[in-house]
Amino acid sequence: MTQDTDTAAAAQALDPTLLEVLVCPVTHGPLEYDRVRNELVSHQLGRAFPVRGGVPVMLLDEARELAEDERR
Repeated sequence: MTQDTDTAAAAQALDPTLLEVLVCPVTHGPLEYDRVRNELVSHQLGRAFPVRGGVPVMLLDEARELAEDERR
C-alpha cells in the first residue's frame, strides 16, 4: 500500500467506540461490522447498512438485503 492508500483506508475505518453504541435502527439489536464490505450487518433484520467515509448510513432505504448464505 502507498501512503495515500493507507490514508484513504484510515479515513474509511469505523471508529470502534461508535460500533459499541450503535444498534439496528429497526430491531434495536446488535450490529456486526463487516470490514471487507464496509457495512454494519443486522442479522436479526437481514440487512446490511453501508459505511461511507467512516459514517454509518443507518437508513433502511440504503440497506442491502442479505443473501441467503449471509444470514444466520
